[in-house]
Amino acid sequence: MASRIEYVEFIVDQLREAGEITYKKMFGEYGLYCDGKIFAVICDDQLYIKITEAGKTLCPALEEAPPYQGAKNYLLVEDTEDRQMLTELVRETCKQLPMPKPKKPKAPKTPKSSEKK
Repeated sequence: MASRIEYVEFIVDQLREAGEITYKKMFGEYGLYCDGKIFAVICDDQLYIKITEAGKTLCPALEEAPPYQGAKNYLLVEDTEDRQMLTELVRETCKQLPMPKPKKPKAPKTPKSSEKK
């Protein structure tokens, strides 16, 4: 079952004080970004945040679970109503995550021999 956009937008709204929160649709589910760093996924209308030492220390009771079969474990956040806890968890998690690697520029397309004039 794919996640509903309404749930994604609710989570983004809950996290509005954590930084610049954006999302991207990925294979019917969603990846969440804070200030350019991917920190979570939403799968089947459930929030999964990447595991970091800071996150585990801040929220030791959160269950570790894979968001989909074959994935590594994330922290499963079931209480998404607690805006303050979510904001703090995301801020602390993102402090420990690396910045994404810069994307390589796309190579210019070369015309095929049949396209040459």
